[in-house]
Parts: sequence; structure tokens; C-alpha cells
Amino acid sequence: MKTGLFIPCYINALYPEVGIASYRLLKSLGIDTDYPLDQTCCGQPMANGGFEKDAEELALRMEDLFAKYDYVVGPSASCVCFVKETYPRLLKRENHDCISSRIYEICEFIHDVVKADKLDAFFPHKVSVHNSCHGVRLLHLSSPSELNIESYSKLRNLLSLVKGIEIFEPRRVDECCGFGGLFSAEEPETSTCMGISKINDHISTGAEFITGADSSCLMHMEGLIRRQNLPIKTKHIVEILSSRP
Repeated sequence: MKTGLFIPCYINALYPEVGIASYRLLKSLGIDTDYPLDQTCCGQPMANGGFEKDAEELALRMEDLFAKYDYVVGPSASCVCFVKETYPRLLKRENHDCISSRIYEICEFIHDVVKADKLDAFFPHKVSVHNSCHGVRLLHLSSPSELNIESYSKLRNLLSLVKGIEIFEPRRVDECCGFGGLFSAEEPETSTCMGISKINDHISTGAEFITGADSSCLMHMEGLIRRQNLPIKTKHIVEILSSRP
């Protein structure tokens, strides 16, 4: 299978190490992976701000750029969700006729499609798993706490394949960190309070790192951690899954 690696614009600009780790991880699993050049924003900020017309051109560009791939994989639950949920309506196409039918968040892809049961990874640290809202409720990366169903976590399952790691979860396992894209800009005070509360919940586990599948959530918490000099760090899950001794 031919896989195209989709790296969201903010990861490319602020966290290029996450993009590199994503590529290395997929290649280490024997997946035929390509990184198409000249990628741009998927259009989520414009659409979420009410300017869907401005997002259409970006959606068409993304469709063209990834047309030749069997799978499209990205290290961002939020951006992948936007493509999955919104592109059929933006492009006025049936789901099976556009990229939304074959795009996956990278952990979802490795867990559900590749079905990896072994990783050559080593990370001798304590980590607390952050479940992002998009990842939980739209991509089903873990079970929502409000539903009376058996608990599961695809992120935790993958992390358990890493040697030397100790995995924890906060008490409020899927409570929002307060980022929410434009919400953090429009309601900064509320967003900050939610973020500090979430970080303290992670700190209470005794973890050294907060890890998750969304750089946007991790970025929000990292900013609060730095400003308040809190005793914990953030690291995207792909960096852990691809780590070496």
C-alpha cells in the first residue's frame, strides 16, 4: 500500500520533529511512505472561523496532492477529523469520492490498519496520556467517559509496545485541555483555567511527560507549563513510538 504523509501546517512550522518522527515511524513498520512536497493548510482555521468558501481551494489542493495514495496519514487528530468530516460537504462529493474516505490519524492507522504488535522503541520515562476531544469522540482513539461502554485506549495500547516506559492516565481521563482552536483565542481566560486544571491532573500521576496525538493540545499545555514553570514536559506520541536507546 502506498501511503502519503500529511503534515499539518502548524506542525511543519512549529514542531518539525513530529513530522520527521512520523515518517521514521511509518518507514520502520515497513510501510511504503511518501511525503508530498508543497503541502499547505487543510483549511480548518478558515472553515472553523466561518469562512468555508476560503477553505474550498485548500481542500481541492489537498485532494489533488494526495490523489495517488491508497492511504493518507497525519499526526493530528484535529486536522484529520476536519478532512474526514468536512471535505465531502465542502467539495460537494460523496464520502467515497474524496480523500476523507482514506485519511487516518497516525495512531489510528498503525493500530487499526497496520495492526502493529511490536515496535523497536525505547523510552525509559513516566508518561501521562492526554486524550484530545477530537481523538476521543470523532476518531474513537479511546472510549468516551460519558458512555457506558468497556474502556479502551488505542494510544495506551501502542505505548505499551515501547520498552522501558511507564504509562499513566489522569483522573479526569478525557476532560478538555481548553485549547479548542479559536476558543483559546476568543476565551483566553477560560481556556487558561481549563489548561492549568488539566496539567495539574497530569502532574498528579507522577509523570515526567504528557503525551498525546494532537500537537495543538500539547502546544497549549506546553505554553502554560513554561509560563508557570510547572514540573512536567510535553512530547507527541510519535516521538515516543519512534524513540531509540
